[in-house]
Amino acid sequence: MFQRLRSDKVALAALILLLVIVAAAVFAPLLTPFDPYHTNLRLRLRPPGGAHLLGTDSQGRDLLTRLLYGTRTTLVLGFAGVAIGTLIGGTIGLLAAFYRRLEGPLMRIVDVLLSFPSILFGLALAAMLGIGMDSLVIALGLSASPRIARVTRATAATVMQAEYMEAGRVIGLSDATLIHRYLLRNCAASIVVYCTLQFGETILLAAALGFLGLGLQPPIAELGSIAAEGRSFIFLAPHVSTAASLLIFVIVLSCNVLGDAFRDLTDPKLRR
Repeated sequence: MFQRLRSDKVALAALILLLVIVAAAVFAPLLTPFDPYHTNLRLRLRPPGGAHLLGTDSQGRDLLTRLLYGTRTTLVLGFAGVAIGTLIGGTIGLLAAFYRRLEGPLMRIVDVLLSFPSILFGLALAAMLGIGMDSLVIALGLSASPRIARVTRATAATVMQAEYMEAGRVIGLSDATLIHRYLLRNCAASIVVYCTLQFGETILLAAALGFLGLGLQPPIAELGSIAAEGRSFIFLAPHVSTAASLLIFVIVLSCNVLGDAFRDLTDPKLRR
């Protein structure tokens, strides 16, 4: 797959860019000497340049440091949200495809949830669950689960028509064995590819919730909240909101480009 990915220059550039961003977030303490939470009002809203490459925010904190640590937090939220969404949505999709009597009730619930835009669904869940890391991760996971359930059910329904699934029933394999050993394994590639796309959407939703004040609260460094902090000074110090917003855009765009590339590579009908 990697050899074929190398032929797609745009997807390869997106992969490299995303790996660089992830590496920078992971090794943030080694890349910057500043404390992301240390305030110095004498240095507030400094423009980019000098010791502070991207300037400072309204509290005099180094903006580059805040962005590195904020990217780490945002990526963790994205991974955790997609993981929970995959666990919930994937289970629903597999059960709906394997047990036909459950398909109607389960997928009708999924259809109802899909009728709400993800941002509204996420806002409602975040408002009900309250503010905090745990509540935000649960809200992100529940918001992602309906779409993952729909994709999983569609993929699993195709696998259920394969001869080896019928053969497994004939020789007396248990339902758990059929689901885990045959159904899940043959659906895993499609689920992973879709989760790449869903990861970008979850990142965007986490940032939107942070921007609206329903995500992680200051002084915790998170890209959405950093962008929100800078909007009050957008004309005086536009670098604060611009840098955070641009970083969110790059992460989401890279995930979408990679998701499209992986989908093309795993589905012969969609290959360029």
